[in-house]
Amino acid sequence: MELRVLRYFLGVADTGSMTGAARALHVTQPTLSRQLQELEEELGQKLFVRGSHSVTLTPEGMLLRKRAEEILDMVRKTETEFGSLGETVAGEVHIGGGETEAMRQIARLIRELQQEYPQLRFHLYSGNAEDVTERLDKGLLDFGLLIQPVDIARYHSLELPERDVWGVIMRKDSPLAKRSAITREDLNGVPLICSRQVMRRISQENAYAEWFGENHGQLNVTATYNLIYNAALLVEEGVGYAITLDKLVDVTGHSELCFRPLAPKVESGVNIVWKKHQLFSRAAELFLDRLRRHLAAGPAET
Repeated sequence: MELRVLRYFLGVADTGSMTGAARALHVTQPTLSRQLQELEEELGQKLFVRGSHSVTLTPEGMLLRKRAEEILDMVRKTETEFGSLGETVAGEVHIGGGETEAMRQIARLIRELQQEYPQLRFHLYSGNAEDVTERLDKGLLDFGLLIQPVDIARYHSLELPERDVWGVIMRKDSPLAKRSAITREDLNGVPLICSRQVMRRISQENAYAEWFGENHGQLNVTATYNLIYNAALLVEEGVGYAITLDKLVDVTGHSELCFRPLAPKVESGVNIVWKKHQLFSRAAELFLDRLRRHLAAGPAET
């Protein structure tokens, strides 16, 4: 399976057209069609449903699209790493993470490094713990920023000093907005918008599950979310109350929303993790070394 053919395949998948892909890839349409037919034969699967003016992906084609994107991302990452092996400090660092105020510390570190080494480039990927660890395990990320509760035993890690506070985002005109903090009883029967990651882990032993208690299955969860921005839009439209971390949604000024912490207080730690036996690029090694120095007075590395 050649990289060139994978690029041809992605070109057709992205444009939905043999003609458009051939034009963008600067190849003839017969050449493109032949290469993709040979790819289907090699894999023993039909990848496209060909219409009169467009093509769509089969389920097998959708799987290959995901894998092809990952393969080509890894190729580009490898090429960049080898291209930055000279004396000049350059290269790319790939960091994934959930939405957390702890990312501000990473942002400050990035600013500091880029001021010293202008040829460094940083790429951020936002996602929940499952998204981030999948890309980390495949080598598409150098580091992952993970919000507890999550299992980090299979990684090296550094604990960041920040603690994220859990609470509820709601409209300022909602009845619960009059309270300074939200108890479990306050949420009885209230339409809730919850993180999918937390909902999957709520049956495990952690502070979040302890707060909700044994009756968490009776919560009126009307929607779930992956990242908080879209969930905040649901709250603005009156769909429900979003359980999330503090400082992720703008609740200042003319915002229609407000944040109230849970009571008793629930906090989550944040770890930056990387694969064991990881071979870092010079840029990633520099980032980790600088991070260790910043955290020298903090929790010990595991």
